[in-house]
Amino acid sequence: MTHDSQPSADTVDGLHPARWWHALPDGRIQCDLCPRDCKLHAGQRGLCFVRQRVGDTMVLTTYGRSSGFCVDPIEKKPLNHFHPGSSVFSFGTAGCNLACKFCQNWDISKSREMDRLMDQASPGRIAEVAAELGCRSVAFTYNDPVIFAEYAMDTADACHARGVATVAVTAGYIHAQPRREFYAKMDAANVDLKGFTEDFYFRQTGAHLAPVLDTLQAIHHETGCWLEITTLLIPGHNDSTAELQALTRWVHDSLGPDVPLHFTAFHPDYKMDEVPATPRDTLTRARRIGLEAGLHHVYTGNVRDREGATTVCPGCQAALIERDGYRITRFDLAVGPGEQGACPHCATPIAGRFSMLRLADSFGSRRIPVRMATAGSD
Repeated sequence: MTHDSQPSADTVDGLHPARWWHALPDGRIQCDLCPRDCKLHAGQRGLCFVRQRVGDTMVLTTYGRSSGFCVDPIEKKPLNHFHPGSSVFSFGTAGCNLACKFCQNWDISKSREMDRLMDQASPGRIAEVAAELGCRSVAFTYNDPVIFAEYAMDTADACHARGVATVAVTAGYIHAQPRREFYAKMDAANVDLKGFTEDFYFRQTGAHLAPVLDTLQAIHHETGCWLEITTLLIPGHNDSTAELQALTRWVHDSLGPDVPLHFTAFHPDYKMDEVPATPRDTLTRARRIGLEAGLHHVYTGNVRDREGATTVCPGCQAALIERDGYRITRFDLAVGPGEQGACPHCATPIAGRFSMLRLADSFGSRRIPVRMATAGSD
């Protein structure tokens, strides 16, 4: 059930009316945001820790509060086909609705310490600062925006009013009704497909694979949100040739050849600090498997790999966008009306959302922290 959630006027100390919950006959209330279906007694929080029962209602405890704001290159999200070379105003909150043992942002996503939320900003203020800084988009990232959906959606409305696009970096673990409402307000999304077996999802994330596959198909087929996918390859856990073949075939057959797929390198962290880092050869093998499955755009990440970072025309194989890390070193793409891209050599369409770019105007690999309390001040 969806409950009305008004903007920040109803928010006190980060407590904001939540949507997507209903009362149960036994007196508990159930959160209907994600497939965990947390059932709460008075005062209890869901597994994400930021959705809490207060009295006979549910609230979001992190509305308007962030773990920090930063201007990043869009390629860091990673998004290679959404206005390459542009800057994105990034922020997250705290908590997560997955329990990944390999989390690379565990200090934020697994935090239950509200004092980590150091900066505050209303949706309107975020949109204002992003526009002032010349950012093409705002990204909800660092932790999963699904769990702060009300805040992200209100911010998306404020951004769109200023001509600023919105990006969700997410694991896609969300129920159908909130999914429709949430992704209707997103211009682009990178969804983490953690692995391609139910066993991996259950053992390593405490979640299930099927809802994520449903989200991927819903975004691609039912919304106008641009979609890219990332899979973090963890040695010995989700990097077998058979699993990668199954994953890439599913992407090709269910989503089509034009959805970009990023294979990224794991580094030891959180509860998997005994697992070695991903070898470069594993990323190269995964990319080859994806291309052999018929995918047009397969990338490698978290390593310096110019070949694995290059956008290639699927028609004539010309190198159209070359990257050195997050820095674009070549932009040879024809951009037409409606942000459509095409190869200038053979006219093959290149899937994505593009704008013309001079290399001198590329944001590059910078990372610029922003304190909202002082942003825009003299």
